[in-house]
Amino acid sequence: MQFRQKALSKLQSPEEIDLPVRFARPQGLLVLAVTVVAMAAAAVWAVTGSVSSTLTAPGILTHGKGSYILQSPVAGQVTGVLAEEGDHLPADAPLLKVRTAQGESVVRTIAAGRVTALVTTIGSVVTTGSDVASVEHVDAKDAPLTATVYVPADRGATVPVGASVDLTVQSVPAQTYGVLRGRVKSVGRTAQTRQRITAFLGSSQLGEQFSRAGQPVAVLVELERSSSTKTGYAWSTSDGPDYAPASMTPVSASVHLASQAPVDWLLP
Repeated sequence: MQFRQKALSKLQSPEEIDLPVRFARPQGLLVLAVTVVAMAAAAVWAVTGSVSSTLTAPGILTHGKGSYILQSPVAGQVTGVLAEEGDHLPADAPLLKVRTAQGESVVRTIAAGRVTALVTTIGSVVTTGSDVASVEHVDAKDAPLTATVYVPADRGATVPVGASVDLTVQSVPAQTYGVLRGRVKSVGRTAQTRQRITAFLGSSQLGEQFSRAGQPVAVLVELERSSSTKTGYAWSTSDGPDYAPASMTPVSASVHLASQAPVDWLLP
């Protein structure tokens, strides 16, 4: 009966309509205000801010003019090797001596360049048309290096001419000397087949390697020069290595693409 009496008293008392109503706690208002400010800041950044992206692709240092594969015009046994890998030879320079059924014959270079590979040794037997050497087209011994980077064909259009490129050179420890600096000089318009890459680099192995994931686009990277380094090229460190990297050295390229506003990612 006691509880019933209290309930009846509560029903008979007037409503406390003159008391203020608390809709939210102060802590809740603070959280709401912070959320609104954060969303506003994110919206401004999405429109006015910028985000840069990087495209990583394999490549190789070259002199930019390609190579050719020297084939033997005769069949016989190699009796003399007259040059070494790395030698710069003029056009029509003697490279091999081959003993044939008609006598001794000399295999000569077709054009001036640097011998990048010799696939025969003294005592080897060659046939007519067999590959004996790979020679890179080089006008002068001190000709500047470039880098040829093979980018997936569907990403080629995203690479702008003039974009900065960081090249990690296989023969140079990046932890000690950093990366080689360069800029995109040109972007190929057509995809490169394995055969075209082989013909340009003078190596079927490289042709297979760079086309393994599909036909790529060739991007020519011009190396930045520097008079303060021993190599003559700009590195991410102040000095760089004591030795210049050689042509036909593999590299890994990081191409810095054009910056985009974050809102562009949401637009079709």
